[in-house]
Amino acid sequence: MSETQKHTPRIIISGGGTGGHIFPAVSIADAVKQLCPEAQILFVGAEGRMEMQRVPAAGYEIKGLPVAGFDRSRPWRNIGVLLKLRRSMQLAKKIVSEFQPDVAVGVGGYASGPTLKVAGKMGIPTLLQEQNSYAGVTNKLLAKQAQRICVAYDGMERFFPADRIMLTGNPVRRSLLSEAPTKADALRKLSLDEGKHTILIIGGSLGARTINESILGNLPLIRAQREVQFFWQTGKYYSASIAEELKGRGCPDNLHVADFISDMPAAYAAADLVVSRAGAGSISELCLLGKPAILVPSPNVAEDHQTKNAMALANKGAALCVADADARRTLLPLAINTVTDAQHLQELSTEILKLAKPDAAEEIAREVLKLANK
Repeated sequence: MSETQKHTPRIIISGGGTGGHIFPAVSIADAVKQLCPEAQILFVGAEGRMEMQRVPAAGYEIKGLPVAGFDRSRPWRNIGVLLKLRRSMQLAKKIVSEFQPDVAVGVGGYASGPTLKVAGKMGIPTLLQEQNSYAGVTNKLLAKQAQRICVAYDGMERFFPADRIMLTGNPVRRSLLSEAPTKADALRKLSLDEGKHTILIIGGSLGARTINESILGNLPLIRAQREVQFFWQTGKYYSASIAEELKGRGCPDNLHVADFISDMPAAYAAADLVVSRAGAGSISELCLLGKPAILVPSPNVAEDHQTKNAMALANKGAALCVADADARRTLLPLAINTVTDAQHLQELSTEILKLAKPDAAEEIAREVLKLANK
């Protein structure tokens, strides 16, 4: 009998808050189910966050904690945060006691702190999945009791015990490969011109203000391009104001605008170059697909980890990096120069593909099942 068949493993997966945490969590759960279909999986998330909708949509049960992040700019608000944390610890203890997991997995996000802290205290093995090149505060604290820490970048022994680290990469949506159309089909699907170089501009589901302002501030430059077209995801938060501005100023024929892209496999397949924030999930997708990219790290994240993510690629010649403060001035000219340089695109594609870890979810799932069966 194999290790994954000894008994029915019971697994808690905790975390969320953003797609960058939720997609890997669901990918790990799916990989566990492929290896061990009888496994019982329960998610624990934060009330009011996107995991409370996305996880059930993926077919898994989820329970919510009233946990919230600390407000560093308005410290007086943290009294309520501390009360929510205390209540979350109590609820996490109840959830863990009732479900009786064999292993608890933390993927980052508010809920993973209380859940894994409680699990560790109760003697349940824990596994952390650190997506960024600079470890977050919660994972650094939880690492002291974790049996295994799965990471996506070299050099993470700066933050974690070296003997517990496993370099797996970040799990990504397998649909990006399995559902990818040909480039020609993707361009037709998105109503784009097959005879032009294509730049895909994405800022996450809500959008990225600096990237959006870089486009709006360069409409004459965009309009002047005869060989380049732009497919721009504005994000739902900014879509109405951008639509109003484009209505007044006129939208260039080669600028195609969407508030949200539901068919990411087609968007990636159509793109010769991608402009993106530097979240761990986005970077892992770009690596998997071998997409040349210009990364614009968000400055509004903990420990400035997006800049560290981006530089980990830029230092290897695997991507270009533009600082948020410089983007309005330099991003569009750099993107146009890059997308029309076939040799540079090929070099970027070759180097970023070397960093891909296509089997990350399965590797992590195997470790989860090993811990569950101990």
